Amino acid sequence: MQFNTSQRELTLKIVYYGPALSGKTTNLQALHALLDDSARGSLTTLDTKGDRTLFFDLLPVHFKTKSGLRIKLKLFTVPGQVIHEATRRIVLAGTDAVIFVADSQRKATKANNESFANMQRNLKANGLDPQTVPTAIQFNKRDLPDVRSDEEIREMAQKGRELIVPAVAIRGDGVVETLRGTLEVLYRHLEAEHEFSRKLGVQEREFLSGILAAVRPPSGLIRAGEENGGPR
Repeated sequence: MQFNTSQRELTLKIVYYGPALSGKTTNLQALHALLDDSARGSLTTLDTKGDRTLFFDLLPVHFKTKSGLRIKLKLFTVPGQVIHEATRRIVLAGTDAVIFVADSQRKATKANNESFANMQRNLKANGLDPQTVPTAIQFNKRDLPDVRSDEEIREMAQKGRELIVPAVAIRGDGVVETLRGTLEVLYRHLEAEHEFSRKLGVQEREFLSGILAAVRPPSGLIRAGEENGGPR
C-alpha cells in the first residue's frame, strides 16, 4: 500500500500468479473489456510465443471517493514459465493481495502445486507472510475436459483459508467474481491492520462499488474454510 499525502492518492497492488498459460493475462483482458472507461486505464501486455506474458501485464483501475481520496488499483500478472523466476519475485514485491490462477485440468495438478509453492517462497523472499497476505484462488478453464469436479473444489475450499472461485476466463465467467472477492478480503485486511474506514473515510461498499464501476454483479463464490491450503 502506497499513500501520497499531498495528492490524497492511495495505490494498492494485486498480482495474478500461477503456472504458464493458466489464464492470468486472459483475466486482465476480460476485466479491461468489462470495466467502464471511466474506471480503468490502459492495458499493457507483452506477448511471447512460449508464454503469454514475458514480463508483466498492468491494468490500472481508479476512482475517487466521496471524501476526495483517489484510489488506484494496479493489477499485474507474472510470467508462469520456470525461467522467469527472478521476474516473478520482482513483480510480487510490495503486493497487497494475490490471486492464484490455477488450471482446473487434472493433468495440471503438479504444475499448479509447484507454482503455488513458488508463490509462497517468493512472498517470503519479499518479506511478506503467505499466511496473512490476502489471497484468492481461481480454478480456471472449467470448460475443458477432465477437470476437477465442483464437489472437489468445494472440498478444497473447506480445507483452506483462501477464497476459491471457479472460472472460464476466456468467456469472462468468474473473472469479476474473483476480483470482487479478493477486494473484499483485501479491504477487511486493511481495516484490521490500518483502520482504513476511520483514517481514510472509505467504507467497504464505496471501496468495492468504486473500483468495480459499470461491471456485472458477482455470483457463485465458493468460500474457504479456516485451515491453510493451496490447489491440490
